[in-house]
Amino acid sequence: MKIISIQNNLGIPKYKQIVHSVEKAIEEKKLKKDEKLPSINKVCIAFSLSRDTVLQAYEELKKRGIIYAILGKGYYIKSLEVTIKQRIFLLFDELNIFKEDIYNSFLENIGENVQVDIFFHHFNYEMFRKLITESNGNYTKYIIMPTNLPNTAEVIKTLPVNEVFILDQTNSELESYPAIYQNHKKDIYDALLKGKSHLNKYKKLILIFPGFREPVGMKKGFETFCNDYSFEYEVITQFKGREIRTGETYIIPNDRDLVDIIEKSKLQNLKLSEDFGIISYNETALKKIVGNGITTISTDFEAMGRILAEMILNGKKGQIENKCTLIVRNSL
Repeated sequence: MKIISIQNNLGIPKYKQIVHSVEKAIEEKKLKKDEKLPSINKVCIAFSLSRDTVLQAYEELKKRGIIYAILGKGYYIKSLEVTIKQRIFLLFDELNIFKEDIYNSFLENIGENVQVDIFFHHFNYEMFRKLITESNGNYTKYIIMPTNLPNTAEVIKTLPVNEVFILDQTNSELESYPAIYQNHKKDIYDALLKGKSHLNKYKKLILIFPGFREPVGMKKGFETFCNDYSFEYEVITQFKGREIRTGETYIIPNDRDLVDIIEKSKLQNLKLSEDFGIISYNETALKKIVGNGITTISTDFEAMGRILAEMILNGKKGQIENKCTLIVRNSL
């Protein structure tokens, strides 16, 4: 019990005094890795504290990765690194250049003494559930990218409600959680409206929408725009095996389809922006050059990472819609 010090009228919550005591004992090398801490009951009796107070202290140390629990045996020292004040669980759908931009921006803005562990569910519900279940209680914050997977709200609700942040896509079941997200339905509608003067010269708009990973709002916004402004349109699941017809404009969420269409246009001797048009999703440096410039619909992924960090640091609880824009280039 010598490692724990509790003082009355100090102005510091008693659970925090327990946390500070353990940190100090580690720094002074009075506690070593895998050494057992005093039991919750012993601390309660020694300092006339409630069980909830001691449990809150131990749970905070656990979330920061400083201690670990063995069921029926107690709490033990896991790490001697006490400078880490927050451990953040970050669950992405997949690894790509856009997620990398979010991640790097988030790390740059979240500050020091923060450990971020990144995971990927790859649009697999069982993997999504497994990763969250196994991480529950081990982190101070949970950042979740649920995408369009079904029943994610049920899993997310098992986490501590005040420690969850939603990233990129949200829905009505998750509206109580703070979020930084894209409004895909509104974004594609507004982008196509902004480019309408360019689109008027084309006969037909075609959205390539496999429907597995792409947000449903994207398809709804596209169809609404075409119906509102009387554009002939089509939604297809893939481009392979298709011929490009003069007067078509393709809206392309996936860069693999972008490459296929450009290669096909060369085989057909079609000229971009004259015979057909392209609007690609998500801005990259390469799209400024390919085909003398590819028109893009894109959100600011670096801003998304920065705003997410600011929300966590400042304790913001709102839902923030990340800005999206249409960048018109030669392909339209």
